Amino acid sequence: MTSPAPERPLLAELTLRAGARAHETTPACPCGAATLADRPDATVVRHAGTVAKAHAPGTDPAGLVPRLALAARLPDVLLPPLAPAATPLHGRLVTFWPYGTPVDPEDPDAAPWEAAGTLLARLHRAPAPAALPAMRGPAKAAHAVARLRAAGPHPAVAPVLSAWRALPGWARGEAPAPGAGSVCHGDLHLGQLVRHPAPDGPWRLIDVDDLGVGVPAWDLARPAAWYACGLLPAEEWTRFLTAYRSGHGPAVPPDGDPWGALDVPARALTVQSAARAVTKALADGRPLDEVELCLVDACARMGFVPPQLAADSAK
Repeated sequence: MTSPAPERPLLAELTLRAGARAHETTPACPCGAATLADRPDATVVRHAGTVAKAHAPGTDPAGLVPRLALAARLPDVLLPPLAPAATPLHGRLVTFWPYGTPVDPEDPDAAPWEAAGTLLARLHRAPAPAALPAMRGPAKAAHAVARLRAAGPHPAVAPVLSAWRALPGWARGEAPAPGAGSVCHGDLHLGQLVRHPAPDGPWRLIDVDDLGVGVPAWDLARPAAWYACGLLPAEEWTRFLTAYRSGHGPAVPPDGDPWGALDVPARALTVQSAARAVTKALADGRPLDEVELCLVDACARMGFVPPQLAADSAK
């Protein structure tokens, strides 16, 4: 494995910190470090059983503290941090976590849909600490749309923005969420599950950056959107929804049609996914692929939000 480039002091120092933390309890090992992610919003390095994460620039320490505390308090739902607080490094906040085995993207038949639904139900039923901030899902969707607007002209931009404007204000991050709210993950997808202890321990949710109080249906919205777009088979959607309902999750009714609760969040996640897809295609200088076109086509079909779904939402 190559060493981090000298011009990447954050990655180099994060690698050293991960190794030092791993060897507090583990003898020196020959495995070296592995970079799990290196994006503008997160740099993640693994050394043996320890993972060090540099959070996005500008991450609010006051918001991260209660998120870390909640993960430590719910170890049967969320992967607990190795330390209760973040440490500063090159202008970023760094947290340390145990390593967990991620979902294998090459084995879709083994995707843990039941575990995802069960864990979400547990999370949504957990009492919300008073200091926990708002869930960041709508804010992330708004950020994706803002990036699309800045990316340049493209035929797909208009239908995506039209679908965005049709959403109620809370789903665009422009108004408070309706209702009292539940503890929400804020960015649920299969990449947010790991087995801990590795390699075959129980599944746990990871990534607390968007954790907070909000509309619990948001956490079901990405798989719901993919199902509605024809990108997720009905069997997998049913496994996920059935597990969530079996765990008495509050986001949808215990039986019957769930779409009264899911429609607005699913629309919002469709817009977010389409905005990201078009932005990436523009940056890469390539046409949209089949999946990306499917998302844009779904946006084009979203002409309005039924009034009964928007009644509790500020415009």
